[in-house]
Amino acid sequence: MSQQRIVLGVCGGIAAYKAALLLRLFKEDGFHVDVVPTSNALEFVGKPTWEALSGNPVTDTVFDAVESVNHVRLGQQADLIVVAPATADLLGRAAAGMANDLLTNTLLASRAPVLLAPAMHTEMWDHAATRANVATLRDRGVAVLDPAVGRLTGKDSGPGRLPEPEDIYAAARDVLGGAGAVEEARGDKPLAGRTIVVTAGGTREPLDPVRYLGNRSSGKQGSAVARALVDAGARVRFVAAHLSQPAPEGVELTEASTAVELQAAVREAARGADGLVMAAAVADFRPAAYNGSKIKKTDDGGAPAIELVRNPDILADLVAERRDRADLPGLIVGFAAETGDETSSVEEYGRAKLARKGCEVLVVNEVGEDKGFGRDENAATLLFRDDAPGGPREPEHVAGSKDDVARKIADVMAGALNR
Repeated sequence: MSQQRIVLGVCGGIAAYKAALLLRLFKEDGFHVDVVPTSNALEFVGKPTWEALSGNPVTDTVFDAVESVNHVRLGQQADLIVVAPATADLLGRAAAGMANDLLTNTLLASRAPVLLAPAMHTEMWDHAATRANVATLRDRGVAVLDPAVGRLTGKDSGPGRLPEPEDIYAAARDVLGGAGAVEEARGDKPLAGRTIVVTAGGTREPLDPVRYLGNRSSGKQGSAVARALVDAGARVRFVAAHLSQPAPEGVELTEASTAVELQAAVREAARGADGLVMAAAVADFRPAAYNGSKIKKTDDGGAPAIELVRNPDILADLVAERRDRADLPGLIVGFAAETGDETSSVEEYGRAKLARKGCEVLVVNEVGEDKGFGRDENAATLLFRDDAPGGPREPEHVAGSKDDVARKIADVMAGALNR
């Protein structure tokens, strides 16, 4: 069996030094490695280092080894191309099919599998353009790893770190393993690479320093949804109102108290996200005026008259804003806690709410003194908008633990986003 050949592309970034460690892993495993750095990468780690570790000549230009048509030959001979770190610039150029240096020429000329390991600041990874480029590359069969979460350059921290060389090496071995390479490299997670916002808990609308208008939501169902999405590989931005338990592990937590605060937090978190789950119980009304001191009882036995005003409809407003904002999620899942009456059933009220809200999916569950709020079990009906992606769909019923309901929601979202 002939020696397998890997092209190791290296982009300009402080994480370029980790590529030297990755190169050593490849060499120790017997691969022939051709290193193709960008000109910016050579500002971080010089050519002598790459040549010494690889045992092969290194160039960043198409004008070296012209007699062997090097800019095509490297890609044609490769069994695998790995780019680590892959910068936002490289992702954009690769998605656009550009060939303006030796590395992008090699990518364009090769039919070998490609594994990209991004590294950049969190704001760059979250940018809508980067997310679109990653989605385009993955749709073409390129394996794009999610960046690690942790300390970045300077004091910044968040998603954007280059995965550790051992993790990239393991993903590369999986890609070379054959069937299911892209899913293997992404950890076989149906929502890997997706960012989803989840809201949970109940808002509280203060009346005075002691009292508030609130609801009985514990946040258990929203927290369960967040856990299910994390388990499916998603990056979860968790916007929590008041919870009866700690926030789930593995989420990016933002806290809010009132409906207005929750709306602002969701608008910010939704930027660049793929999906949104509005599981929080948002108070429909708030006191028209806040009393700066505790409202006292009076000797005449009377009670104060509390005037209420409507809170913003966070879900409907966000759906409406999507018409003018391309950076908002294309898949929005709403929640409706309903009680039936002599006029209509819970599901009928849910259908009417789905039409008003305009989201793609509405999770309707019946609540009451012994149903829904604060309990570990739930029963829900998932209603689907007729003109949502995938066309009309029959309602789906799920009952069991709140984790069971959450897994069903995660499965539906994965199916919609990966369709």
